[in-house]
Amino acid sequence: MPSITYIHCDGTKQQLEIPAGKRVMQAAVANGIDGIVAECGGQAMCATCHVYVDDPWVDKFTPISDEEEEMLEETVSERTATSRLSCQLVVTDDVDGLVVRLPEAQV
Repeated sequence: MPSITYIHCDGTKQQLEIPAGKRVMQAAVANGIDGIVAECGGQAMCATCHVYVDDPWVDKFTPISDEEEEMLEETVSERTATSRLSCQLVVTDDVDGLVVRLPEAQV
């Protein structure tokens, strides 16, 4: 099972093993990761699951859709080149070791 590390803005790390096919957001919510609100439940209709994907992993995911692009324009915390909605990040064996950083705020 792929391993994902969530890094909080204070530097605290939480590592989870996530079955392939799950989304980074789903795993965070199911495991009580603070910092992922996921108000819309994973429909890319809010920006409350915003994360920063560490550089080595950015290109391992599907490109940002138009809908995700629109939502990323609404993030509370600064948007960067590695910003993604974690509800749009499907875990595969190719992302074993993925590191995502959580922003200071989601809402």
